[in-house]
Amino acid sequence: MSGKEAGLGDESQIHVVLSATALCINNGGHHPKAVNKESVNAPGDFPVQNGKADFTLSVTAVFQPECSPPMTVEFTDVTVTDTTNGLTQSFPGTF
Repeated sequence: MSGKEAGLGDESQIHVVLSATALCINNGGHHPKAVNKESVNAPGDFPVQNGKADFTLSVTAVFQPECSPPMTVEFTDVTVTDTTNGLTQSFPGTF
């Protein structure tokens, strides 16, 4: 996920955390097992220039048992949090 935050003033950097729930979905469009669900997150520090910060974070889900084709991984409950400023943005839906 990539994003931009503006209005940051003279801060030197921000700490951003991407979090989500990863689901293993079968070819029928269903989530077959409760164990094939995992919380994932990725943190990062990003420099602020001219009151703005661009960020890119990615997550990888590791399932046991594996989520192998024809099953696919979908992400839900996606949230991006700037912990430096206490700002959170949630993204509804499945990705």
